[in-house]
Amino acid sequence: MALHNKVALVTGGGQGIGQVVAVKLASMGAHAILADINIENAEKEAANIRANGGSASAVLLNVADSDNVQQVFNLIPKNLKPLDILVNNAGITKDGLLIRMNEKDWDSVLTVNLKGSFLCAQQAAKQMMKQRQGTIVNIASIVGIMGNAGQANYAASKAGLIGLTKTMARELAPRNITVNAIAPGFIDTEMTRVLDEKVRDGLIKQIPLARLGSPQDISHSVAFLVSDQASYITGQVINVNGGMLM
Repeated sequence: MALHNKVALVTGGGQGIGQVVAVKLASMGAHAILADINIENAEKEAANIRANGGSASAVLLNVADSDNVQQVFNLIPKNLKPLDILVNNAGITKDGLLIRMNEKDWDSVLTVNLKGSFLCAQQAAKQMMKQRQGTIVNIASIVGIMGNAGQANYAASKAGLIGLTKTMARELAPRNITVNAIAPGFIDTEMTRVLDEKVRDGLIKQIPLARLGSPQDISHSVAFLVSDQASYITGQVINVNGGMLM
C-alpha cells in the first residue's frame, strides 16, 4: 500500500487521530501536510515525522474560514504538487442536552465538523479533478449513525458528513476520485479521556471487543482506503467500533 510521490493533507493533524493518521501516511511514503488551527502542535508533529525519516510539513488552517481554506489549498500545487489525498478529520464537540443547548454551540460544531469538511473537500476536488485522480476520506462517527444523548449537534454534523460523503462519491466518480467515510466508535483520545471513569466503563461494557479503540485502529483503515487496493471502493462508510454498532 505504498504512497510514494503522493501529497496528503490531514486536517486536525496536530493531535489525536489526525496526528496518528499523518504519521501513518508519511510512513507509507506520502508527503503529509499536518493542517491544524494549533500550528505549534502541527509543526512539532511534522518535525517528529521528518526526524524519523518521513516527509511532512505543517500549515495553519481554520477549516471554518473559507478564505483561509482556499489560501492553504492554493499553495499546495505551488509548493509541492496537486493534492492526491485529503483526510477530513478536524472536529470539535460542545455537548449538552437538546433542550439546554444554545444556538452558538450548535452553530460552532456544525460549522467546524460539517462546513469545514465541505470547504476542504471542495478545494481538494478542484485539484483532483484536473489530474483525474484522488481520494478523500471523511472521519465521521458512530454517533452520526446511532445518535447519542447529549450530542445533538455533534451527531447531526457527523450524520451530515456521511450524506456529504455519498453525494461527493457520486459526483466525483467520473473523474476517478473516491470518497469514503470512516465512522469510529469510542476511541481513546483526549476527547474521551475527559469522561468520568464510570462513564468510560459504561461505554466499554457496550463494546463486544471490551475496549476503546486506538487512533492506530483508525489510521489503518485510512491507509487502506487511500491505497490502490481500495480503488474500487467509494461512497462507503467503514465502521470501526469494536462491534458496538452492527
